[in-house]
Amino acid sequence: MKRSPLLARALAIAILIIALDQASKAWIVLAVMTPPRVIEVTSFFNLVLTWNRGVSFGMFNHGDPLPSWVLPLIALAIVAFLLGWLFRADRLPLAYGLGAIVGGAIGNLIDRLRVGAVVDFLDMHVAGYHWPAFNIADSAITLGVVVLIVDSLTGPSTGRERRSGLGRETRE
Repeated sequence: MKRSPLLARALAIAILIIALDQASKAWIVLAVMTPPRVIEVTSFFNLVLTWNRGVSFGMFNHGDPLPSWVLPLIALAIVAFLLGWLFRADRLPLAYGLGAIVGGAIGNLIDRLRVGAVVDFLDMHVAGYHWPAFNIADSAITLGVVVLIVDSLTGPSTGRERRSGLGRETRE
């Protein structure tokens, strides 16, 4: 598949994820969690409202002002790197995985820039143990990473070849 259709599909995935993420967060904050509470959906899944000012899984979520400007800068750098990689993607799974990660990263970045924290509201739990609350953007990032890992392990062998300094193909 040519790169431009891959790029267009990946960017469409990123835009769809951003739209779904932001719409779901607005719905949770403005309609569902007014007032904030825990809504039991199933025996293992709740809707909650948390404001994550830290990084993944709430790490460094202590109200320290440093992450409020450092984390968006790191997120922008990561998005720029991933977009550069996406522009060179030559396989559908790679492009889709990168598109999902970029969309999720931008969805969470919008929250950080708009309200200073990421809105998390999906709460999974089993036998009294709760996974940290997450959102659609987090899910897209996780799924995108899984796709990248699977693609790196199962992709065509040409993806694992590199050029030597002598101009002929070598295997890694």
